[in-house]
Amino acid sequence: MRKTTLVLLALATLCCTNVFAQNNQVKIENGTLEGITNEATGIRSFKGIPFAQPPVGDLRWKEPQPVKNWDGIRKADHFGNNPMQKNVFGDMMFRSAGMSEDCLYLNVWTPAKSSKEKLPVLVYFYGGGFVAGDGSESRYDGESMAQKGIVALTVNYRLGVFGFMAHPELSAESPHHASGDYGLLDQYAALEWVKKNIAAFGGDPDKITIAGESAGSIAVCAQMASPLSRNLIAGAIGESGGMIAPTIPAIPLADGEKNGVAFGQKVNATSLAALRAIPADQVLEMASKQGMPPMSPVVDGYFLDKTPNEIFAAGEQAHVPLLAGWNSAEIPYQAFMWGDAPTPENYLKKLKQTYPDKADEVLKLYPGATQDEVIKSATELGSDRFIVYSTWKWADLVAKTGGKPVYTYIFGKPRPEMVASMGNAKAGFAGGVVKGGADDAQKKAPAPYPGAVHSAEIEYAMGNLPGNKVYDWKPEDFKVSATMEDYFANFIKTGNPNGKGLPKWEANKGTVTKSIAINIETKMEPLLVDRYHFLDQQYTKK
Repeated sequence: MRKTTLVLLALATLCCTNVFAQNNQVKIENGTLEGITNEATGIRSFKGIPFAQPPVGDLRWKEPQPVKNWDGIRKADHFGNNPMQKNVFGDMMFRSAGMSEDCLYLNVWTPAKSSKEKLPVLVYFYGGGFVAGDGSESRYDGESMAQKGIVALTVNYRLGVFGFMAHPELSAESPHHASGDYGLLDQYAALEWVKKNIAAFGGDPDKITIAGESAGSIAVCAQMASPLSRNLIAGAIGESGGMIAPTIPAIPLADGEKNGVAFGQKVNATSLAALRAIPADQVLEMASKQGMPPMSPVVDGYFLDKTPNEIFAAGEQAHVPLLAGWNSAEIPYQAFMWGDAPTPENYLKKLKQTYPDKADEVLKLYPGATQDEVIKSATELGSDRFIVYSTWKWADLVAKTGGKPVYTYIFGKPRPEMVASMGNAKAGFAGGVVKGGADDAQKKAPAPYPGAVHSAEIEYAMGNLPGNKVYDWKPEDFKVSATMEDYFANFIKTGNPNGKGLPKWEANKGTVTKSIAINIETKMEPLLVDRYHFLDQQYTKK
């Protein structure tokens, strides 16, 4: 009798598992979802899942509120709306339903056939300077990572004035006496959603790794530091950016509130009620005009009780492994040269303007005796000032106080040429595409330093080269992508990127002095840390 009972239980379990896989339905805290299966890969996806109520009306500029339950089966076969934003970057190609304040949705890709599998989880935050981006972009797609045994998610969060406006009236109405970090609180709400619901998709709620690029990486830094989210994660991946000066640092709440008041005055809406009464598209247009006060993350006393720099220095962050890095040519030399020809004379002039008392010291760290040297050094100095230093500083602080390994990389593979169908288009900043080709001045300018520009690594790391139809990917690109994606997948699974068939990636402990150079030939290299120590002195002056 006991044997018969065990057999029946096993058959029942098998039956439930098969139904779970076949009908694409998953029951979560708020109701039942129905996704779709990619028959070619067996990966199931659930798109456009609400993780908070729409932040509209009186919920505009409030922390995200819990989702209301629904009856019946909710179709999860298409992406939700993308957040309110202007068309800032030419490389952003959304597959969303449209643009709306009603944008708090996430997407799940899972290889699990059963809710019992407890697979590692990746939660990815998009980049875009906290003013643009969406979780529907194909370069963030979780399908490839899911094929490696990972439950992968992309998460939407509010941007610009909708995501980062602080205001005294907002702080007064908040139960936490805080305002301004709504985009970051959206991410935190998504992590709480994952913790509660990801088991239904076969994920392990105790094995959540957060990742992101640019603003997404800065957000990872912030989530790792926040007292709210630091206990929700098992690992962190940062691609180009930490929330440390000069890269979008969190400002004092009082300063953020002043910016919010100034914005209201400029748009003739001097009360919170008046600001909330303005239609979303008009708010976006007004906030996008020249001369408007900046909207920045703030030390609000709730999401952030101190700056991330202070939190990491005190060792109060999430004590989890960190994988962080940057690209070899984040921005072109012209960004530092301000349009001047890259001659040694012009370069020295720029150094003296930027570092009046330190130009000779900088010249030793970033030499410029020839045009080629100037192009290389101006690219590296501009990139370090833009985003590399903040990423290194974040990693170095974690190595000092986190008690866990820190793995750093420099991604150096340049993108290939664009496909012929792009005509005379040219690459723009952050991977953007500018139609119409180069003007005469650009055609006469020396070629940029050959390296990987800002955002170039995303498709490689996430295994999504085929989704980008702009570039003529070569076999070596797919080789580099396979290496980088395997490193990332191993780290998500174990907290260590190393694995069979991969070049050894050594961890930093105590301080960050070495990184792995990811390229056609991937190998460990020492970092030129004297540069970062110099910049550290400039950015941490009292």
